[in-house]
Amino acid sequence: MLKIVRYTADLLPLWNQMVADSKNGTFLFDRRFMDYHQARFTDCSIIFLKGDKPIACLPANYSEQDTTVYSHQGLTYGGLILSRKTTCEEVLEMFALLKDYYKRKFSATRFVYKPTPYIYHRYPSEEPLYALFRQDAKLIARGISSCIPLGHSLPIKESRKSGIRKAEALGLQIVESTDEADIHAFWQILDQCLDTNHQVHPVHSPQEMQLLMQRFPSRIKLFLAKNTEGNILAGTWIFDCDTVVHTQYMAASPEGKQSGALDYLIALLLLSIEDHSYFDFGISTEQGGTILNTGLIFQKEGFGARGICYDTYQFTI
Repeated sequence: MLKIVRYTADLLPLWNQMVADSKNGTFLFDRRFMDYHQARFTDCSIIFLKGDKPIACLPANYSEQDTTVYSHQGLTYGGLILSRKTTCEEVLEMFALLKDYYKRKFSATRFVYKPTPYIYHRYPSEEPLYALFRQDAKLIARGISSCIPLGHSLPIKESRKSGIRKAEALGLQIVESTDEADIHAFWQILDQCLDTNHQVHPVHSPQEMQLLMQRFPSRIKLFLAKNTEGNILAGTWIFDCDTVVHTQYMAASPEGKQSGALDYLIALLLLSIEDHSYFDFGISTEQGGTILNTGLIFQKEGFGARGICYDTYQFTI
């Protein structure tokens, strides 16, 4: 028999160890990452125990407004984080238990579930997809991301090569930075790009990104393209998720776009990555996947990236 324990702060070491040892967890599920914005959500994360040993955990938050449990609104993806020994039958039992738990404890009426894309799995972990099928879960959103299988990628297109040549001719430099001034300067470029092109703003503030970089110095890194005067022309944060290197925000200033700064930055990053299976650019869709940003995905596909889906399911509790 399995049982559920609600996550509390005193269980942080147990939770983080479960994530570290799991077959499909990334550092995004580490409570030091999740809890940087904990005030925005009503956390209702749970741990599944078999006897006295944890075999799965579920990052989740509850919205009283729509009586819905989400996994998790503060994360790009989520769902059950499983130990390597967890069986399919146990995952089916977990879904039955979590439905009963959230109905009794929170009066929840539905669950919105975002499974972790398979490229982030360290070991096959798609038992929850089967369980979602058994729950008659409905696919309600699908974002298309673009990723490159490292070591055997498609050739880079000429449209990207021309940008790389421009950047090389101008003597642009690619640097890694933890400098507070650089973080704020790049965030301003990023915010302007998002506001101009999509009328949105970054999810993270520069202070939050600096905090997360300090908490995960080997996992979160900022890379910048600078001109010969030292001015930032383009940049991206990189999230190292074991099997995947993921770009968290990419942006270039008007001068950076003219000089091929972002193309040059990505090209050199791809050459420098070792011991990872995929390079994931992130989604190029909006409004739950109903709108494709063709210009954005064109740039990513120019590097040989192709599609991976970030899905969202809903089922009744």
